[in-house]
Amino acid sequence: MAGKIGLNVTQICLAEECSEDEIVEELLKLNEDPRVHGVYLHLPQASLTSRVLDTLKPEKDIDGHIMKSISPPNGRYCLNSVIVVLQFMFLCPDGKEITHLMQADAVVLLGTGNMDIPSTWFRPGTVSLCFLSLSSLSSNSLNIVLSLSFITLLSWFLLFVDQNVVHSCCRWIQEKQYRPWLLRSLKLQPLTPVPSDIEISRAQIPKPVNQLAEEVGLLPEELEAYGRNKAKVRLSLLDRLHTQPDGKYVLVAGITPTPLGEGKSTVTIGLVQALSAHLKLNSFACLRQPSQGPTFGVKGGAAGGGYAQVIPMEEFNLHLTGDIHAITAANNLVAAAIDARMLHEATQSDKALFNRLVPSVNGVRRFSPIQISRLRRLGFNKTDPASLTPQEVSTFVRLDLDPSTITWQRVVDTNDRFLRKITVGQASTEKGQIRETGFDIAVASEIMAILALADSLEDMRNRLARMVVGTSRAGQPVTTEDLGVSGALTVLMKDAIKPTLMQTLEGTPVFVHAGPFANIAHGNSSVLADKLALKLVGRDGFVVTEAGFGADIGMEKFFNIKCRASGLRPNVVVLVATVRALKMHGGGPNVRKHTTNLSLVAGGCHSNLRKQIQIAHLFGVPVVVALNVFKTDTQAEIEHVCQIAKECGASDAVPCHHWAQGGRGSLELAQAVNEAANRPGNFQFLYDIEMPIAEKIRTIAQKVYGADDIELSPTAKDKIDYYNQQGYGLLPICMAKTHLSLSHMPDKKGAPTGFVLPIRDVRASIGAGFIYPLVGTMSTMPGLPTRPCFYDIDLDPVTEEITGLF
Repeated sequence: MAGKIGLNVTQICLAEECSEDEIVEELLKLNEDPRVHGVYLHLPQASLTSRVLDTLKPEKDIDGHIMKSISPPNGRYCLNSVIVVLQFMFLCPDGKEITHLMQADAVVLLGTGNMDIPSTWFRPGTVSLCFLSLSSLSSNSLNIVLSLSFITLLSWFLLFVDQNVVHSCCRWIQEKQYRPWLLRSLKLQPLTPVPSDIEISRAQIPKPVNQLAEEVGLLPEELEAYGRNKAKVRLSLLDRLHTQPDGKYVLVAGITPTPLGEGKSTVTIGLVQALSAHLKLNSFACLRQPSQGPTFGVKGGAAGGGYAQVIPMEEFNLHLTGDIHAITAANNLVAAAIDARMLHEATQSDKALFNRLVPSVNGVRRFSPIQISRLRRLGFNKTDPASLTPQEVSTFVRLDLDPSTITWQRVVDTNDRFLRKITVGQASTEKGQIRETGFDIAVASEIMAILALADSLEDMRNRLARMVVGTSRAGQPVTTEDLGVSGALTVLMKDAIKPTLMQTLEGTPVFVHAGPFANIAHGNSSVLADKLALKLVGRDGFVVTEAGFGADIGMEKFFNIKCRASGLRPNVVVLVATVRALKMHGGGPNVRKHTTNLSLVAGGCHSNLRKQIQIAHLFGVPVVVALNVFKTDTQAEIEHVCQIAKECGASDAVPCHHWAQGGRGSLELAQAVNEAANRPGNFQFLYDIEMPIAEKIRTIAQKVYGADDIELSPTAKDKIDYYNQQGYGLLPICMAKTHLSLSHMPDKKGAPTGFVLPIRDVRASIGAGFIYPLVGTMSTMPGLPTRPCFYDIDLDPVTEEITGLF
């Protein structure tokens, strides 16, 4: 009967002597299995203990064993009732067991003539089935009646059980549908003067993360809590809401910044606080996870500031859920595998290498799946280790890495300038395998860029396998798959791929995920965080994400790299500007305090601000300028910036006071973004991906930076030829350039022209999926200043509160 209506039934047979613990363990598995919509307990009465019955979820109890749950609706009956019915089929006519009638939902009446049974013997709503008495039937007739009765009752019972399964399944499907938000915002009471960031953060008690998750439509099984305030969100959400339309996609970028930064993170947080807490529009912020290097160095954290913060800010800036530590472990496993493999190849014969790489276990030698993949790439369609020829064995076991071509470095999440160049292999046990290498900061690892660009666990696994660590002496790329380590990397990264859910000061949701460098990588938060958020906010909601550095770097890479990888298309660009940065671009000093000077402001607007608006328009995306207001800005300067920004092509330009007022201070920005997002867009990429590598570089240099042309060094030309030969020519470009100028010269402010962009080298992150030309020297390991931030950081041993963080 179940098969006829399309139900899949699985029978779980337990041993007759199974314990209560074993039954409970099976039920707990079924409770948490989303593929199971109903459970029917066909157990001996002695096994149906209160503990067993309490374990089974009521919504999966299709036969009604849990009597404390809601009574069966619309004629659905429980198993206990059916058992009583079957017992009554064999009662003697004297009715000695008539006291059991009050427990039954249905009663079989066996007797002769009219059976006048008092109604007080039955529960209200009891169903009765009447048959002849046993004494009036011959043995053959008795068999027929009992058979008919049993078949009737069994069919009746199965029908209602099947109905309950369908009912449970329908309820499960309904629960999986998109849920409207029931967001409860947290009230802010801004103080003047504005306290320190950590004081503001501590004054606001965040909602429990499971409550926040429920408010934004997440299911309990989609959440993995890390304490009270943060949780990982499982990627199964994308499958559940795959038919749900995406919300609107907003990118926050900035003009070319001063060394202090212009507040993109605070604008992002202030905007979502305004959208959700004040305009009551669903919105999600998607932010990068900060590195601990800058946190303990000179810059500090990245949780926003003032009354536009992610809270708790200590947890946001320190460790979070361990993603960067996972990247560090994975990255350094690759580095260890490289050096170990070179050592073993240098000190062992082909036969010895083969015997150790493909060991005999219980007399049988087998290739592992990752080794079979390597054989396939080498063109050997063999799976039996004994079938390889001596030449094939040699080709299989020797990667023959050229030490001078190894590009993979170790990483650590600390600013440590003395690790920029090191020598490894100096111990006698390494048998002379000495080479120079170095450390990068953890967020500069290619694995971080992969985490930010992957759109599924499988995609991450494939990208990790494609990472190139160096070149063989024959000139062939050597990958992590060749090293045999890519599967282990995926295991180390299996939890890091899930975005972390947190909240703002006003209780609006935030995804924190990934944090790649914005120079040698693309400087954006993860594709997966954006995709999850776009489903959760609904068609009319907003997802606001941030691009690193100025629009010429972070925004250009967001469009040409991230949007190509994700397939997502932005609706609006919010371009962050400050009066101090505009004065700098207008001819003033870098970050010195300025007096009111409308001429400098106008100069910055007509040069750098105008150019950054034009860059966004190259991609067909409308721009709203957000002027991040400082207390030293005058009203005349603020109005001047907003007026000129509109003249330069911005859809709107508004002052933002979120740092001092929270979401209420960004209401104008939220309204402007809402209006701009509802206009039809015409998004386009800057270049065709099939263009030659050099032409893609030239297009970015001329159209984005304003250069006359590019100049490729001999090394850059050779690298481009090599990448074309290896089939990497169709990858997008990720320019590694200073963020302090539109040009390659940090001291050239405004919108420089008349320069040639020098490309000194070209490198590739094959796993991440981009080519990165180097314009000048790029440091991937920061150093500590004379007085780092850690001088002020401490812990109160009594209250366990962190002091001096910000």
